[in-house]
Amino acid sequence: MSSASLPSRRIQVDPELWEAIHRDPWEDHEADVLVDGRIAAKLKIRGGHTRGYPKPSYELRIVNGHTFHWNAEYDDPSLIRNALSFYFFNLIGLPAPKTTHCRLYVNGRPLGVYLEIEAVVPAFFRERKIRYRSIIYAANDSAHFGLNSPQNGGPKRSLFEGYELVAGGTAAKQRLEAFVRDLNRLNGIALKRLLARRLDIDQYLKWLAGAVLTGNYDGFEQNYALYEHLPSGKYRILPWDYEGTWGRNCYGEICPVNQVRITGYNTLTAKLLGFREYREKYFRLLGRLLGSAFTERKLMPVVRRMINNIAAAVRTDDTRKYNYRVFLNEPQLIRRYIRGRRAYVLRELGRLSGSRRTRVRRAGKAARVAAVRQSATRE
Repeated sequence: MSSASLPSRRIQVDPELWEAIHRDPWEDHEADVLVDGRIAAKLKIRGGHTRGYPKPSYELRIVNGHTFHWNAEYDDPSLIRNALSFYFFNLIGLPAPKTTHCRLYVNGRPLGVYLEIEAVVPAFFRERKIRYRSIIYAANDSAHFGLNSPQNGGPKRSLFEGYELVAGGTAAKQRLEAFVRDLNRLNGIALKRLLARRLDIDQYLKWLAGAVLTGNYDGFEQNYALYEHLPSGKYRILPWDYEGTWGRNCYGEICPVNQVRITGYNTLTAKLLGFREYREKYFRLLGRLLGSAFTERKLMPVVRRMINNIAAAVRTDDTRKYNYRVFLNEPQLIRRYIRGRRAYVLRELGRLSGSRRTRVRRAGKAARVAAVRQSATRE
């Protein structure tokens, strides 16, 4: 598929309204728009530190309940890190948003290449036939499942601090506050019972492995979606906003492959991995993924396909922060990240498993064998 066939999204909007939502990008002003001449929607600027950028990102809320993020991916020279991350999560069996690169136009004026991302809202779950009781966004780094504020170190004013309620009402907020309170209050068998009763542990470990392998430093204490699954009543977690991955952070800076430790960062993860049973299950999962999904052989064809799909459009896009030469070098940077990250995670698995003869070590050995085989067939 060539970039010439990239879909277009054409917005019609009153010029005064368009100017109004950009006048102060830190305010959530909305504009009524018409998309592709037929779809009525609300549009506003979205994001955190990116709101003040020359090329902002947008949230499009359609009348029928669907919501899409049009991400400028301004700090990502490749424009594919979100798309590649969500591909990887789906590959390992965790539902993640659909993505589509597109050309965006406003009143006929081209705004360049954007990444359209499906938002994690009720429509996301309906399309996948996933039943839920509540949906909650982790909007900032206060969503670390702890009791204290990262800003001043003191107690949070509310244990819901850092979260945004998408669906579920006041009772959903109260249930999450109770879970966080009990998570920090309980120990031993009582804590283990709480985790088994209120958390889908296998699903959580799969999410943790995905965040760790893709290297999303900002993905453990924010940038995730939490939902209560029905009929189990257990919390499940989904990825959300993965631009700062695959060797670059959320500002586009190149990062060392060991920046994100393999045990991640947040109170819930620390409590969960404090139990040997869950820790060893997680290490075995990492070992399996190193031997299957997280390999150059599996991922680099996807990287090349995504890059080739948008190359011509990126070349003529003068709204980008990075030049075309940097864009063309991104596949090699991502390849080096995968190679280096695999080596680092393998070393850490060996170190953390110690001298015990557990299945963790056997999983690490299997992953090392797979790495050797992959090296033998590397292009």
